Amino acid sequence: MEDPPRLVASDIDGTLLRDDRTLSPRTAAVLARINAAGTPVVLVTGRPIRWLQMVYEQLAEPLPAICANGAVVYDPVTDQVLRADPLAPELLAEVARRLRAEVPEVSFAVEIVDSRQMRHEAHYPLRWDADLDAIRAVESPEELLAAPAVKLLARAGEQDPDVFVRVVAGALEGLAEATHSSYSGLIEISAAGVTKAAGLAWYAERLGIDERDVLAFGDMPNDVPMLAWAGRAVAVANAHPAVREIAHEVTGPNTEDGVAAYLEKVFGVD
Repeated sequence: MEDPPRLVASDIDGTLLRDDRTLSPRTAAVLARINAAGTPVVLVTGRPIRWLQMVYEQLAEPLPAICANGAVVYDPVTDQVLRADPLAPELLAEVARRLRAEVPEVSFAVEIVDSRQMRHEAHYPLRWDADLDAIRAVESPEELLAAPAVKLLARAGEQDPDVFVRVVAGALEGLAEATHSSYSGLIEISAAGVTKAAGLAWYAERLGIDERDVLAFGDMPNDVPMLAWAGRAVAVANAHPAVREIAHEVTGPNTEDGVAAYLEKVFGVD
């Protein structure tokens, strides 16, 4: 891609944000300049909608977001979901059945209402999500799987995520997508064909932009489909080996404004 990109897409955690989940003023300023100059910027994340506000508070203005690993396309200006591609209840039930047979100790949570709410089994370990109004434990497996979910979350104690995701993907082959975006052993499951690439492709087509004109940044395996799809794929230096392997280029780490440094070079801003 020799010409300047027409769309910039970036993962959030581990890519734009520093390790303390803050956005540097430098990165916020670069994103604002590029967007204001006419090149749209979109966030492409595994995060649910309810986790975006803490990012928007650090940006000059809220940016469109492709959430839940591509299952939800969100317009923060109107607070509207432009597109959602959830797992239907009958599909959730089959996914859960297969995984319980393969990994008896597995526990589940679901992102529902376009990822504005979460429901979880009583023994599912919650981490840093403390939005108690949006999160509730369910009393039965049937209740957990009763509503369409944009993402099913699976944990089974302490697991090597690269090993665990292969187990889950093998059990769900042809039925659903399995990936991970952290080193905590959490596996994220979406409907078949739902990936960051699919969500970004839909958004780019809506803008009339070809994948060859998309510049994308990422750091974890859930970013691989997006980076493989985009015309220019850039990994941050702290990226997972699977991301570095398929990226066209590597920029600095998230702790040193790697995305901002790359964008300043490409767009000639400082």
